[in-house]
Amino acid sequence: MHNQLAFNVFDWKGEKINPSLVQKLADRSNNISLSCGFLQNIVFSEKHDAIPPVTEKAEGNDRGIAVVNASFGFLADFRDAYRLWAFVPKFLDADFVEKERWRYLALNQKMVEEEAWDSNDQNKFSLENVSVALIELKGTLRAMDDNRAQIAAQFSLVRQQNSILAENLYHTKLVIVLGFVLSGYLITSMSNLKLGVEVVSAYDLMPKDGQGSASPCVELHFDGQKYRTAIKEKDLNPVWNERFYFNISDPSSLPVLPLEAYVYNVNKATNSKSFLGRVQLAGTSFVPYPDAVVLHYPLEKRGIFSRVKGEIGLKVFLTDDPSVKPSNPLPATDPLSQNQTLNRNPTPTTDGRSESRHTFHSIPKENHVSHNHTSSASTSEQPRYMVDEMKPEPPPPRIVRMYSSGAAAQHVDYALKETSPVLGGGQIIGGRVVRAEKPASTYDLVEQMQYLFVRVVKARDLPAMDVTGSLDPYVEVRMGNYKGITKRFEKKQNPEWNEVFAFARDRMQASVLEVIVKDKDLVKDDFVGFVRFDLNDVPTRVPPDSPLAPEWYRLEDKKGDKTKGELMLAVWMGTQADEAFPDAWHSDAAAPIDASAISSHIRSKVYHAPRLWYVRVNIIEAQDVIPTDKTRFPDVYVKAQIGNQFLKTRTVQARTMNPLWNEDLLFVAAEPFEDHLVISVEDRVGPNKDEIIGRVIIPLTSIEKRADDRIVNTRWFNLEKPVVVDVDQIKKEKFASRIHVRVCLDGGYHVLDESTHYSSDLRPTAKQLWKPSIGLLELGILSAEGLHPMKTREGKGTSDTYCVAKYGQKWVRTRTIINSLSPKYNEQYTWEVYDPATVLTVGVFDNCQLGEKGPNGNRDSKIGKVRIRLSTLETGRVYTHSYPLLVLHPSGLKKMGELHLAIRFSSTSLINMLYLYSRPLLPKMHYIRPLTVMQLDMLRHQAVQIVAARLSRMEPPLRKEVVEYMSDVDSHLWSMRRSKANFFRLMSVFSGLFAVGKWSGDVCTWKNPITTVLVHILFIMLVCFPELILPTIFLYMFLIGVWNYRYRPRYPPHMNTKISHAEAVHPDELDEEFDTFPTSRSPELVRMRYDRLRSVAGRIQTVVGDIATQGERIQALLSWRDPRATAIFVLFCLISALVLYVTPFQVLAVLAGFYVMRHPRFRQRMPAAPVNFFRRLPARTDSML
Repeated sequence: MHNQLAFNVFDWKGEKINPSLVQKLADRSNNISLSCGFLQNIVFSEKHDAIPPVTEKAEGNDRGIAVVNASFGFLADFRDAYRLWAFVPKFLDADFVEKERWRYLALNQKMVEEEAWDSNDQNKFSLENVSVALIELKGTLRAMDDNRAQIAAQFSLVRQQNSILAENLYHTKLVIVLGFVLSGYLITSMSNLKLGVEVVSAYDLMPKDGQGSASPCVELHFDGQKYRTAIKEKDLNPVWNERFYFNISDPSSLPVLPLEAYVYNVNKATNSKSFLGRVQLAGTSFVPYPDAVVLHYPLEKRGIFSRVKGEIGLKVFLTDDPSVKPSNPLPATDPLSQNQTLNRNPTPTTDGRSESRHTFHSIPKENHVSHNHTSSASTSEQPRYMVDEMKPEPPPPRIVRMYSSGAAAQHVDYALKETSPVLGGGQIIGGRVVRAEKPASTYDLVEQMQYLFVRVVKARDLPAMDVTGSLDPYVEVRMGNYKGITKRFEKKQNPEWNEVFAFARDRMQASVLEVIVKDKDLVKDDFVGFVRFDLNDVPTRVPPDSPLAPEWYRLEDKKGDKTKGELMLAVWMGTQADEAFPDAWHSDAAAPIDASAISSHIRSKVYHAPRLWYVRVNIIEAQDVIPTDKTRFPDVYVKAQIGNQFLKTRTVQARTMNPLWNEDLLFVAAEPFEDHLVISVEDRVGPNKDEIIGRVIIPLTSIEKRADDRIVNTRWFNLEKPVVVDVDQIKKEKFASRIHVRVCLDGGYHVLDESTHYSSDLRPTAKQLWKPSIGLLELGILSAEGLHPMKTREGKGTSDTYCVAKYGQKWVRTRTIINSLSPKYNEQYTWEVYDPATVLTVGVFDNCQLGEKGPNGNRDSKIGKVRIRLSTLETGRVYTHSYPLLVLHPSGLKKMGELHLAIRFSSTSLINMLYLYSRPLLPKMHYIRPLTVMQLDMLRHQAVQIVAARLSRMEPPLRKEVVEYMSDVDSHLWSMRRSKANFFRLMSVFSGLFAVGKWSGDVCTWKNPITTVLVHILFIMLVCFPELILPTIFLYMFLIGVWNYRYRPRYPPHMNTKISHAEAVHPDELDEEFDTFPTSRSPELVRMRYDRLRSVAGRIQTVVGDIATQGERIQALLSWRDPRATAIFVLFCLISALVLYVTPFQVLAVLAGFYVMRHPRFRQRMPAAPVNFFRRLPARTDSML
């Protein structure tokens, strides 16, 4: 019946509209929830009983339009209707789509002009009148001209009416007409997208005309379209500044559409062209016009034997400006073959096709995978209630070691534990997914959790409950002992809440859901009415099913009789994959705290950190600097400021009133730019007194952006007086002070906002330089166990915990689980990966914004964090482990609990990922114009402060202490524990060399005679066949690597307490590590620590001096500082040269080796003569004070 109703609204030729069927369809729209997959089944099934088979293309066109527009009667969420448009072009003709789009726009404009949507006049909006108007318009629309410009200009009026339109459609239930408005708007916005390419210039091209020059032009290829610039005669550094616009036929495929720019040398005499180079840009590097900058790309070869050099400057951007018209394509026949001159405006012809394609596109939901639907398939994905079978318990966690060496072994409580949880995709055993019988959901890395969702939309016609004739309504949603409360309105009988409540199914204590409407009163709240739901009758919804349409329910009194007032509700069973889950009130937060007051602090959210830029300010010079006291030369310096960042140049004494600095100052700025650059020239009058000569304010939005090391044009700015002066005084001054600066936004750098060792993103700021992603990182935050109580509530310890995960610019925060020491989150998140040499950081925090304050006051307390480097993970494998949360306190190392995570790193392009291992870690600008270590430390600190300030302004805020802890803001501070740990790490690195040295000593002392004899034989073989030395070494390393493959780590790395030197650290060293900067300890304690540091530094000083002494003795061999020693060494060199000249090298090598490995009987305990000679050489220690 539903299928027949959908297709009979319009007849197959589109000639009439049946008003009665429209009314039936609209009436069913409030009670029927038809999924997008079911509509797709209607459209594509040619064997369906209710649909006659498609025999003509025009018939398919009309059928598609009818189905899509009729679908709005069934769908409560219009996003599913958007997705349905992706399937319509499969049986629509391109000409028909183009024509119908503008007919819809004309129809929308006609409706608006006739005030059909006026909410104050419901009579004009009757079904009969609109149906007749539609029928009359069909003939008019067929005859009207395709006046696209006029319709597009008037379409803004339709956009303004959309909000009124939606409300009127709901009251009148004419849902089908909304298809015309939304479909026309969607197609128009998608079809306006164009790719703009500005060919700026080229540099240092290869000469090709035999006379040391070339006549270049640039040919652009994109999506089957070709454009060509003008020819620059005899110019190896041409400048074009020509702009072209390409049509984008399918915006959804834009990431895989490359732009190719070919540079040719045109020879008009022979009508030929020769290749000078090319550039290919991936579709993922295209950015909107405001972000576009000119980039100079090195020209690439076409083949192995191509001779190419030089660069080409391009500016590539995306625009949806409807006033921009696409450029004319090149002729199908090359004009060079017809002796035609290339102009700036190419001749309009086609390139293999006569016209551009126009396709409808959809806006799909995330993780939505389209596939062929059948009637049975659409129902099979609905979860069913069934009896759980007896299953064996999962195996106990397997403890794995972080490192195989015994020195790094740590306590079993601090070790990583492998788990085998049952997730949405099946049980994880050994990193492999054992699939369950039911199909896997999109949330396959977390345990599926069932929730009862209640959406309270609004109420109407509520009865008056007080003497004023109104009421203060709110809704209480009760499920057993759990209850959620909406916000309260004052004196409103038709309130709108639109709030969602989620009750965990495993905590349900009743079989009936009660939704109660109450009136807020001073003494006791009055009962207005309620609605009851039996849980057995609640429908189940799993995405990508459409959201359930809310319904009006008549309120009942306490006796069960109908009373005045209606409440619009939607009740369904779902999982954490539901769209309403992140913003819903959760029963986990229904502890003794008022949930309405803390709801903004407990919800899960996804944050995007702002895009950071380096602002480079080059202070060159100033002119006509006139101080207040004209009897002295000013001591001038320049101070620059952006927000809270201040930097100064050196002080220059301007004897000519034109001081020169030429210094670079670097700042950090975040988009959108809110601050200004303030440059002030100041005169140092006294030790603590400075006078401002003048200043200039430059908005950051007006500063030029660059993505490479090209020179930015300098600018002169007039310096303005900071205070108000007399107008007559201003007229007397003929000259104003000026400052000469070069300012730019450097987008070629990666702005470091975290520790360099734990970087999660290494891409440059400029989006044009971004490479395509090489993989996908999926994180499932399952649960935490054994957490330490962080606060006291009702006489017992508890915690209100949430997790924060950071990777790249995307931060995620789970919901806060209140009053639980074993919280279960089961939330899954996804990131795109651009470099495997990056680190994922997951932290656990205690929420201190809910009333009770923790030990840190109002600051959220840190419980622990986990760091996982992606390059240590195998692609495609699911890692499910329990990570110990280790925190170092002033009292020592403490385990705060365990965090269960599921991680999967999937590679989308193995070749690109392997290619990254040969590329530099940081962007190109870090090596062309490197920044100093001090600059990087200062800029990183400023970047962390900016990110923390921006994230703390979001709702719910991500607090500053959370951002600083996740970014390791204090990793550069002094710590005796870290110094010892780094020293032992260095010793561990050289432990292999020390072991080889010890083994060589045992061989030379004949500790094992058999081993020594074998080494003698191997040594003789290598001396006789020296060409085997390097192959033997590399073959040995290959065999060792293959042998170690079976013992490779099967787990991600984690924090090791032995390596961190955290188990046996002295308490005073910990207290020093947690001391503030500057120190806040007593002078006696600081003096003791200073003396201890002096003793440590004294030993380091001695070692450094000994190393320098050995190097100076080597230099003294030929310096004649000791004339007798130098004479001996020079004579030795002469004799050695003669002996080496007449003696074969193999003989000398064998004699030297045998001498070194001689038997102990031929050794003596006294030092050898060369050693004694070297130790007698002079060093420069005698010259030190």
